[in-house]
Formats: sequence, C-alpha cells, structure tokens
Amino acid sequence: MSKKDFYTVLGVSRTASQDEIKAAYRKLAMKYHPDRNPGNKEAEEKFKEAAEAYEVLSDTEKRQKYDQFGRAGFEGMGGGHGGSYGGMNMEDIFSSFGDIFGDMFGAGKSRGRKKTGPEPLQGHDLQRELEITLKESFTGTKQEIKYHRFFVCESCSGRGMPEGVKAQSCTKCHGTGQVHYQQGFFMYSQACGACHGNGFTIPSPCKECHGQSRVKKLDKFTVTIPAGVFHNAELRISGRGDAGVFGGSAGDLYLRIHIKPDPIFKRVEDDLECSVMLTYPQLVLGAQVEIELIDGTKETVKIPKGCAVGERIVIPGKGFARLRGKGSGSLVIITQCHIPKKLSPETKQALLQYAEKLESPQKEEGYIMGFFKKFLG
Repeated sequence: MSKKDFYTVLGVSRTASQDEIKAAYRKLAMKYHPDRNPGNKEAEEKFKEAAEAYEVLSDTEKRQKYDQFGRAGFEGMGGGHGGSYGGMNMEDIFSSFGDIFGDMFGAGKSRGRKKTGPEPLQGHDLQRELEITLKESFTGTKQEIKYHRFFVCESCSGRGMPEGVKAQSCTKCHGTGQVHYQQGFFMYSQACGACHGNGFTIPSPCKECHGQSRVKKLDKFTVTIPAGVFHNAELRISGRGDAGVFGGSAGDLYLRIHIKPDPIFKRVEDDLECSVMLTYPQLVLGAQVEIELIDGTKETVKIPKGCAVGERIVIPGKGFARLRGKGSGSLVIITQCHIPKKLSPETKQALLQYAEKLESPQKEEGYIMGFFKKFLG
C-alpha cells in the first residue's frame, strides 16, 4: 500500500472540513471504482488509497491521531493482513462507499437502515376497463364493478400477527434485509433468505394472511359514470386499489372507459350528430319534422325552404354535457334526401307531370350542365 500523505491522496488541505473530505473522496471513488475500471490495477490501487485515507480522515478521533503522529500512529493495526489494509477491511470500504453514494451501485441506503419490525407501505393502484354504450355516455349511468384486490386482513387487523406477538429484527442480516459476501476485492449483496429481504421476522404469523397483513378477495360495488364521459376517459376511484401493507394507505382504482359505436348517432367533441332522411318536397318547401334523440326524448326540427342535401342544422345545448366546462354541446342534424327505388303507377305518373312543369336548373359555378334527353323509367 502507498505511503502517501492522506491529505495529499484526497487532494485537500489539512484544514479541510468533513464535507470537503467527503466530497473529495466521493470524486475519487467515482473515478477509480473497480466497476468502472475493470482489470485496471492502477485504478484499483488508487481506489484503495482513497478509501484508506477517507477511513482515517472522516473519523475525528483517528484524524487527530493522524495529525499528531502521522502513519506511525497506525502501525501494527493489521495493514495488509486478512483482507484488510490500514486497519480497514473490505466490509468497511464497501460500507463507507455505500454511505456516500447511497444506492448508486445497488448498496447504501438499504444497507445502513436496520428494521426491527414491519413498516407501513401504500397499496398498489389498480386499473380496469369498462365498456358502455354511446347512450350511457350521453345520459350517465351506474355500473356494477367486480374484480379481485387485496383487503386488510380482518383476523389480525392488518398487523400480520396476532395480538401480543411482536416482530423481531432478523438475526442473520441484523435488520438490513441484505447479506454481503466478499469475493477477492469485490463485495456483493443479495436479499436475506431468512427474512426474505424484509429485515425482520414474525415468530407466530397470522394464520389467515400468513403474516402478509392483507388477503385477496373479490370486490364488488356500483360506480357512477357521469353524463358526458368520453371515450378512453380515466376515472379515479379513491381507496379502491390494493390495501396497504402493515397499515399503509390503500391505492386507487382507475377505470378506463370504452364507448361502443352507435349505428345512428356519433359524438364529435361535445356535439351529438345524426342524419335525418327527408323527401324532396320537404327539402324544397321546408317542413317541421319530429325526431327521436339518443336518450329517447323527442325533438321538433325545422327544415328551412330550399334546404340542400348535407345541410347541417345546429341546435345548441342538446349535445353532450361538458365535463371540462359548463353547459352542453350542440345537436347537429345532417339532412339527407330519400330516393325511392320503386314507385306505384300513380306516384310515377304524378312525378312525371311534376318533372314536365319543373324548370331546368340554372348553371352554377363549380358544376357542369347536362342536356336532358329522356327519362329511363
């Protein structure tokens, strides 16, 4: 091991604060960490130097001793023997590095935090799909929802253990939930098998939930779908997700709404659109027609004189309720003309008489003119 001055190794002055020492070590450790320099012996040595220097200078008592006696004050502390150097073994290096870098390399926070018992954890949010009709989205509806989710165990009231029983810190991992192994210079961790990574054990777990504090059951309730809900809308139902673990709050349920197409009506933003079939005289002379809307109500619509095919008649306030604002969209009625394919002899004769008296169309911009020869019927 190098005999360099510890302050020189870290690149700090002898009056450096603990924060400055920690920052300097962090910078060097990041630069020379073996995971970032595989097979580089020089980087490995520099990493060891930095770890040894930090181990001494980060400890107030050791730093005072070093400032007074230098390295001589640490002679005979086992440097270079049994997988350690400078009084610092491999576990110490791994631990100090983890303390600074947290979970940057998969260690740190969970390593230093010891558990003596279960901690509350929030339950997961859940998502379900719900299909409704266009009419139901227009009027609003109530639907029964059935799905399985976790409930708080009633037998132990979410404790995971009967009354009087207490959880114990795991003796194998000492409450950290991880066990650490050394292979040469490198250290690695894995979940503790004795406590399954929890950091604690329950001597006599609840027989109903087996110590999990919750059980999975079928949930069933009625949800109200508001009028005006749109396709792919997501409704949040608070507290209907999975129950929390060991007293944690429950997650939420998110319902994604799918709306089936309607054969007559369709939604365009907040408007309700439909087509109405009219006769040629109704279009020419104008008329009042009664139509049935998607919710079963009746609406009288005025067709203006000389109404063209494809005309859009807009009736404000008769569309979908606006979820993101006040009021409602419009009812949009698109006019179509009914062309009969079969006529009675009387109707055909009347139509021919009408055609003889009908004036020829005038030339209009954007159209070509046809010169009439004869009827085919």
